[in-house]
Amino acid sequence: MSTRRLNAYRVKIHWNYTARELADRLGVHKNTVRNWQRNGLVPLDRQRPLIFQGAVVRAFLVLWNKRRKQPCPTGTLYCFSCREPRRPTASSVEFVQSPAGPGNIRASCSECGTTMYRRAKQSDIHSVLPGLLVQIREASPRLNGRPSPSVNCDFDRQTTA
Repeated sequence: MSTRRLNAYRVKIHWNYTARELADRLGVHKNTVRNWQRNGLVPLDRQRPLIFQGAVVRAFLVLWNKRRKQPCPTGTLYCFSCREPRRPTASSVEFVQSPAGPGNIRASCSECGTTMYRRAKQSDIHSVLPGLLVQIREASPRLNGRPSPSVNCDFDRQTTA
């Protein structure tokens, strides 16, 4: 199964497509379109070449993409290694405040230990992760705010050249 969601809006609803045209339009293999047909994508008729109506294809892909989403329930963050929402380790949760706007919640997965991230406002931390102690840190200063250039700077070479 593909790990990416396809853009259903690349399919024009008033056009008809063969399996090859549809595959080219979406950037997938034509066998993927055949698999979709086995999973519920209905052609206009059963004659060869199979023709798919654009509106039907778009509705199928929107539903297909919606089924694959896994929203995170309260108290969980999405772990990219486990590929599902997981509860973070209690001692590993920290919030890194951005200078303007929301910050980043960073925690370790309780199952595999992978670092998980989520964007949130500081006021929403306790509604996203209730019952967990969250350490709040300031963001590190930006690179362009450094008082002196890097040791690896080659200003001398630029001026002599």
